Amino acid sequence: MISPKFFNQIEQNITSIINKDSALGIELWNELLKVHPADLAFFFANTDREHFKALFTALPEKEKVAVFEYLTDSMKVLCLAFVNDKERMILLEKTPVEKITDLFDYLSDDEIKHYFELLRKNDRERVLALMKFSPESAGGIMDPSVMSLKEDFTVEQSIHILQRIKPNRDVHQQIYVTDKENKLVGHIMLEDLVLKNPKEKLSAILRENVLVANADEDQEEVAKKMMRYNLTIVPVVSENEFFLGVIPSETLIDVIEEEASEDVYKISAMTPIKRTYFETPFFRLCYERSYILILLLLVESFSSTILKAYEALIPEFYFFGLFIPMLVSTGGNTSSQTSALTIQGLASGEINYSNVKKFFKREFLMAVVLALILGITSFARVYFTHGRILNSFIVSFSLSIIVLVSVTLGSFIPLLLKRFNVDPAFAAGPFLATLMDILGILIYCYISKLILA
Repeated sequence: MISPKFFNQIEQNITSIINKDSALGIELWNELLKVHPADLAFFFANTDREHFKALFTALPEKEKVAVFEYLTDSMKVLCLAFVNDKERMILLEKTPVEKITDLFDYLSDDEIKHYFELLRKNDRERVLALMKFSPESAGGIMDPSVMSLKEDFTVEQSIHILQRIKPNRDVHQQIYVTDKENKLVGHIMLEDLVLKNPKEKLSAILRENVLVANADEDQEEVAKKMMRYNLTIVPVVSENEFFLGVIPSETLIDVIEEEASEDVYKISAMTPIKRTYFETPFFRLCYERSYILILLLLVESFSSTILKAYEALIPEFYFFGLFIPMLVSTGGNTSSQTSALTIQGLASGEINYSNVKKFFKREFLMAVVLALILGITSFARVYFTHGRILNSFIVSFSLSIIVLVSVTLGSFIPLLLKRFNVDPAFAAGPFLATLMDILGILIYCYISKLILA
């Protein structure tokens, strides 16, 4: 892992490292080359694009390929844009075919056509085969480059084949076996090739597949079945039982993380975002968060109608009581959204103490924008239904302050809990919602008293 101290030192001397114009710059560059590719990719994700371009292009070829593997899809596309065709070919050749198809959502038609021409013929055919399936199906996430053996091969023949093709094809602990028509008939374990008689045919030592995924089956369902049966790999077949590829353990982890992330967003009434938090454009994220909050705010206003129907039972200051449900609900919804984003970022490692200042700065700006949007919306809602400017201002101003506090607490509390080794997920749901209910009413009453006194 890159320590925060080393991370900050790199940031402070980035120009000197790029230009290599000082002893410190050269020393830090050499230290940077020793960093694990995954940590280096993480560092690049949190640095300026121009600095990223300069540092990545200066890497030796081997390190470029290693780091490229760990970059997010959008950063991979950025890399492909600024390297030359020779380097593009190398990067694409070393990238698994199923990962190449993930990049297409970020590329223009002309770029896809150009990059396609750089691929080897076999890789082009595999990419085209994967594109036939939905990105969220078993066929869309499978690894088609895995090798299989024929059932009439002997153990000795199989060993020779493995030795010959290992550098170019993936070999897993389970090796799948097909018939002459390429239909899946079972599998053998890698150790079988060592323990069994060299002259014995694979058909005699076949093991039954516990689970076989259909290419059109939803990835989430396949992942659930793999976890149920404690499987680290599962074969994928077509409708006619033709062997197409496998879903390995690393892909299973990706699917579980993706589905879990989507669930978190959905729980918070947000559309799942495809890119990472910092890669998502600010106003796109603002739109995704504000439109549902506006909708919830307006829906919550129906509670005012119900309260007004019982006007005779409410004290003389009933007017302000009409909007309490709307205010506390908006505060709870806003804090839930913010905490969900923070918890997800902490879980994935994208948000950590090395970029926490950047995160808080962005969330504060988001809080101000959301407060203005929701404040204006609530002012219009109150004024056009009740026609009182001062009272409308009190409600909208209170709501804006509540939103500011909600976003602040929603982003701060999960990090505070993380600091004390408490699960940040405790900051979501009832805990934060209850806190915001109390603070929302307190803020509303205090501002009302302050202005009307």
